[in-house]
Formats: sequence, structure tokens, C-alpha cells
Amino acid sequence: MSNFACFGMKLHHLCSSSFLVLACLIQSIGHLLLCYYQYLLVRAKQFWVELVYFVTLSLLGYWVLKVLPVRTTHSFTPRNLDLFFTSISATTVSSISTVEMEVFSDSQLIVMTILMFIGGEVFTSMVGLHFQKFKLMMMMSKTQKIVSLSSDVSSSSSSPARAMDENIELGLAVKSEFPHDQVEKSPSVDNQSLTLQNSVELLGHVVLAYLLVFHFLGVAMVLVYLAFTSSARNIVKNKGINVHTFSIFTTVSTFSSCGFVPTNENMIVFSKNSGFLLILIPQVLLGNTLYPSCLRFTIWLLGKFFKKQRNSCNYLLTNTKEVGYLHLLPSRHSSLLVVTVFGFILVQLVLFASMEWSSESLSGLNSYQKIIGSLFQTVNSRHTGETIIDLSIISPAILVLFIVMMYLPPYTSFLPAKEYDQYDVQAHDQIRKKKRGKLMMENLIFSQLSYLTIFIILICITERKSLKEDPLNFNVLNIVLEVISAYGNVGFTTGYSCKRQLNPNGDCQDKWYGFSGRWSDGGKIVLIAVMVFGRLKKFNMDGGKGWKLL
Repeated sequence: MSNFACFGMKLHHLCSSSFLVLACLIQSIGHLLLCYYQYLLVRAKQFWVELVYFVTLSLLGYWVLKVLPVRTTHSFTPRNLDLFFTSISATTVSSISTVEMEVFSDSQLIVMTILMFIGGEVFTSMVGLHFQKFKLMMMMSKTQKIVSLSSDVSSSSSSPARAMDENIELGLAVKSEFPHDQVEKSPSVDNQSLTLQNSVELLGHVVLAYLLVFHFLGVAMVLVYLAFTSSARNIVKNKGINVHTFSIFTTVSTFSSCGFVPTNENMIVFSKNSGFLLILIPQVLLGNTLYPSCLRFTIWLLGKFFKKQRNSCNYLLTNTKEVGYLHLLPSRHSSLLVVTVFGFILVQLVLFASMEWSSESLSGLNSYQKIIGSLFQTVNSRHTGETIIDLSIISPAILVLFIVMMYLPPYTSFLPAKEYDQYDVQAHDQIRKKKRGKLMMENLIFSQLSYLTIFIILICITERKSLKEDPLNFNVLNIVLEVISAYGNVGFTTGYSCKRQLNPNGDCQDKWYGFSGRWSDGGKIVLIAVMVFGRLKKFNMDGGKGWKLL
């Protein structure tokens, strides 16, 4: 109410002269819009903010991709649905394609690079920190106004009724909402709020530096590798791709865990360039599964070498819950996350190498290239999706393993429970039970697996004709892998092969794009919903608690 009361007072003073009517109207509308914007920032739920952000960004990306021309060497023009699918796939960092990547021109690749960069989790979380900082500033400003008004009320003892009337007029009646004992404690509260605000501001700068430094190093290393390795450089040039565009696009895609590569074959054409794969592997880990641990280590280093920032860094490291940044984990959780990530990689590497060492998928590679290629493949199964092999020819057991890895959230870790953890959970449950208004909604929300099952059923319905006529390509396992890949924002796909058709079609041509590129429009629309749902899955990790399995 204070903002609207303030708006009314400004309107009264500005409009005192008839010659300022137009200026009064314009400034009043601007102030009203600013008040409404601030109200939305403070009151809006983060889920709706991010949903609107991704949808708006995808629509804008689709429009720009449609306006820009495709490559002059290709007469093929993607359909509107395929362009929108590509835009939302880049924005949600899912890297599922329904058209070949080499169709896009250099300018279109640059647009996709921007979409991947500002759609990545590190960037969006940094934007969230700025929103959080703004909210803290608004709360501190409101608290200071209340304290100031309360002191004015106590000092104006000659006319207390008049002072209270003025406070009510401004919408800041402190008597009922802020008792005197709370006002006396305001200095300590302000100090804590100021420390939190400074720490959040520092964290935003650290995340920005983290983002820029690793992108710069990644692009530089890829450019140096291409400059000194003729085989990789010739692949890029023979495909008509600008070397700088390729380096920036691939680095941004890898760090943001998207998995798009400007070549049709993804990383298959670079399967023998082990040095290139070794450059990209750290980018995969630093931008995804190991981001919380590396961020915590960065903050620790900053506090150790810069005395001015030591207090804020110590506050960030010891008060992760108060900061409320999803990617800043406690020390114990962050350490166990590193162990879990490398444990998953080791298990996958052993199983993949033991079953695919002599298979067709790794044929033509020497022992060293097979080891590096297997490591690259297993690291990418956790939410990045770049591949050096054709997934349609590997063992079904490995496909199931990849499906499990894609389903797991990026910060899955083995975290043994202690007694105090159980008490914290019980206390948290008691607090949640008090919020009766949200209890019904929580009971209606399904679990992640329930929604994925619904999506798979819907796609099986939309593609039921192809499931009957082309069962070798359109089988349930391939559909499940495509859906889980979209949900995990990974991009793994088995593709489509004309050789596997039971009733060969003479017009069929093999294309280098995802299996979903052969789906009907209805199936593609469902997969778009899966990609958006997967990008926002962090808001539904506690879903399905209304169902008890006994």
C-alpha cells in the first residue's frame, strides 16, 4: 500500500500547475508501472518467472531464426514447428534436433549460441541472484522506513494522534505490525540483512566471473587446438563452418550442458581427436555436475587471498541455507558430490568399455582413443549429450544405463543421514503441515516418474501408427530414451535408420538429426512440453508425497 500512497502524493504535488498536466500524466504512469514492476519482482513466484522467461526467449529465438536465412548451399527450409523446436531445445539446453545442424547459417548459429548461453543454468541462476539482491534491498528499505516512522511517532508526543493518522495515510501503521520490542532489535536485524545483501552481491560477481573465465579459457583452448591440429581444422573448414563460430558455439554448448555441435554428426567426426575431447570434458563437469563444488572452492580461494572479501566469503560458506542459492551446497554435501560424480563416471566407464570395446561403435579407434572416447561418452551421459558414437548400435544394457544416468538430477549424491538430519526433516514437515493452504496443492502434484510415464504414453498414442508399421525404429525403448533425454536436457538419441525399416520405402533418406525428427507434429509438441518440464524440474523434486506405497 505504501507504494500506491506514495504514488498518490507525487501525483498531487506534480499536478499543482495546469501547465504540467501532460508531464504529470507521463511521470505518474511511469511511476505506477515502476511500482507494479517492483511488486511483481517481490511477489512473483520463481517458477512462473522462469517459465515466462524460457517461453518468451524461445519465441523470440524462433522469430529471429525464421527471419535469418539458412545456408546458401542448402535449398531445404525448416518448417516453423521445427524452428520453434530447435529454439526451445537450445533455450532449455536440451540439444534435441529435428533438422540437421549444417542447414543453419553462421548468423543462425550465433543466435543459437546466445540462446544456449542465456538459457544455461549458471547464467539463469546468476540472474536469480540479482533478483534476490533486489528483494533484500526492498525489504531493508521498508524496514528503515518503518523504524524511522516509529521514532517520529515516539518523539511527537504533543500530537500522537496526528502522527498516527499520517502513518495510516501512508500505509505504514507500525503499531499493529511491528511492536516496540521488535523495533528496538532492528539494528541487529539491519546488520544481518546488510551482511546477507553484501554476500549475495559478492556471490553474483563470483558467478559472473566463473562464467566468463571458463568460457574464455574454453574458447581459447579450442582455437589453439584447431590451429595446431590439421585433421580437426580440416573437418570444420570442409563443412563450411567458420572456425571462430565453431569454437564459441561448441564451448558455450558444452559448458551450458546443451550438447549441440555445428556438425551434423555431432562429435562422431572428432572421435579420433582425443585432445579435443579432453579439452571439452572439464567444460562438461565445470558447467554442470561439479559446478557447486567448484563454486565453493572458488569462494574459499577468494576469501583466502582477498582480505576485504573474507567476511562475506566466510558468511557464504557457513550460511548456505540463509543465502538460498541452490548451487551453493554445504561443505559435506559438496565434498560427497565430487565423490558421487566420479563414482558414477567410473561405473559407467567400466561397463561401457567392457561391453563396447570390440563392438562396431568403437571400430577404427586405437586403444588410447577408445579409452578417451569412452570417458567422453560416459561424462556426457549426465545432462550434456555430446556423442562420439551411434547410440542405435550399442548394447541395450548400456542404453538402459544411460537412461538411468540421464534421469538422475545433476547434484545427485550419496549423503548419509544423521540423527540431526532426521530431526531437521521432522521439524520441516511440521512447519509444512501448518501451511494448510498449500497442503491440497502438494497432494495433487505427481512425482517426476508419474509425469514421465504420462508423457511416454501420450507419445506412444501419437506415434501408434509408426509403432505398428516400423517397429524396429519406433520401439518403446527408443521412445523412452528420447523422452528421458528431453527431460534430463541431455540430447542423447538413437536417430532413425532407413535400413531398419521392415517395409522399405524408396523415398526414405537417412538424416543426421534426432529420432524425434521422424515423429508426427503431435509427438514433437509433447516433447517440447517435456523439455520445458525438465528444465524446470527443480521446482517439483518433492512431488508425489500424497501417494504412499506400502
